[in-house]
Amino acid sequence: MIAIGAAMRTSFAPALIMAVAIGTAGCAIQQATPPPAPPAIAPAHPLPFTGRLLAGDPNALPPAVAMSLAKDSPVTFIYREELSHDDYHEPLAFTALDPVTYIGAPVGDIGVTAFASLAITDGDRVLGDYTAKVRVSKSCTIYNEPTHKEVEEAARAAVREKIDQKLYRDEARLAYEVAAANSEHPQQVPDASRIAPDARTDLAQ
Repeated sequence: MIAIGAAMRTSFAPALIMAVAIGTAGCAIQQATPPPAPPAIAPAHPLPFTGRLLAGDPNALPPAVAMSLAKDSPVTFIYREELSHDDYHEPLAFTALDPVTYIGAPVGDIGVTAFASLAITDGDRVLGDYTAKVRVSKSCTIYNEPTHKEVEEAARAAVREKIDQKLYRDEARLAYEVAAANSEHPQQVPDASRIAPDARTDLAQ
């Protein structure tokens, strides 16, 4: 019996070592897998077609839309932005007695969430519909408190950037859609030179 037990322990040990090694290798392979690369950020540029602003503030538009406006275009842009606030401040009874307050520790937070939507239409036909949502916040200390206007402007800029990037990733398809609509509106011709290089490649394919 002692000999049998010893033999079993002897054969079990290599198997256990091999199982641990395989498990470790599996973990190593999983850890070595790189995360997916984020989408490339396209620089601001006009869209490969123009449109007129049907709804929205002409002074508060995503740059791609602002650079692509034309009063005589059959294509229309409908843009909307909304802001919501969620400020938070620590009670003075707590912060006044906390020593870290006086070395610049945050005592509150000013937060703004911006929601934006953009529709691109030609008559009753919707060529594109895009939405984006961004929250921006800045901490407050007893020595410095950002204004609501600063945080609002940062949130607006961020949400417009998200709308722009969605447009740029979709501009080759939009160019096709506008070209199809041009069969009914010959005066509106997409300008291929205004399409980003990557989008022109997709268009050619």
